[in-house]
Amino acid sequence: MPDINYALIATTFILGFFGSGHCIAMCGGICSALSFALPAAKIGLRIKIILGYNLGRIASYMTIALVFSALTETFAKSLSPNFSQVYLSSLRIIAGCLLIAMGLYLANWWRGLTYLERVGQLLWKHIAPVSKKFIPVTSFLKAVLYGAVWGWLPCGLVYSALAVSVAEANTLNSSLAMGAFGLGTLPALFATGMLADKFKKILNNKHLRLFFALSIIGFGVWTLMYSGGHNHAQHNNSGNDHSTHMHNH
Repeated sequence: MPDINYALIATTFILGFFGSGHCIAMCGGICSALSFALPAAKIGLRIKIILGYNLGRIASYMTIALVFSALTETFAKSLSPNFSQVYLSSLRIIAGCLLIAMGLYLANWWRGLTYLERVGQLLWKHIAPVSKKFIPVTSFLKAVLYGAVWGWLPCGLVYSALAVSVAEANTLNSSLAMGAFGLGTLPALFATGMLADKFKKILNNKHLRLFFALSIIGFGVWTLMYSGGHNHAQHNNSGNDHSTHMHNH
């Protein structure tokens, strides 16, 4: 049975939910545009389009995590045990710092993550034109494909969640974690697509944004504290295995 990291999955889900205000700023306009492009009477189709877009977006997150985690896991296994531990700890430290930076971004205290998003723009400018093939978005399948393209949109929150997920160096857990992250953002983006300005106003409340920002900073601090704990446990396990081997010998 696969060893699923439920703590990681819960963390990225809550991160996605708490970061929903940022998601609305990045993707909320797309959801609203997709919704309002359809006749008001076709409420069922409107729901299918918004749901399809978000499913495509979440599928992209999981795919990105799968690719990067596979590379991370392969590289970690190519190193000696000690260097592998240092490498994975470094990834967790980077993830923690990105989470703290994301919290500062949401609180409007420091917007350093915009520089990372600008780097992502270099890839995005080659991917974005593909989305035009699915416009106008008039079916569930087109919505899924359109969302799959927009899942690659440069976003500091996605990068933060991805760093946390990939630091696990486990393709299954990393993919599930990014899927959970996407599901965490789903309520806000789905509601934005249907209710638009009302939901956006709620999530842009100053006090609510501050709560979300401090919560994400807390996740970042927790990740930094955890960065050495996992490796310590691995070290203990490897030591126990060695002792068992010597005893049997």
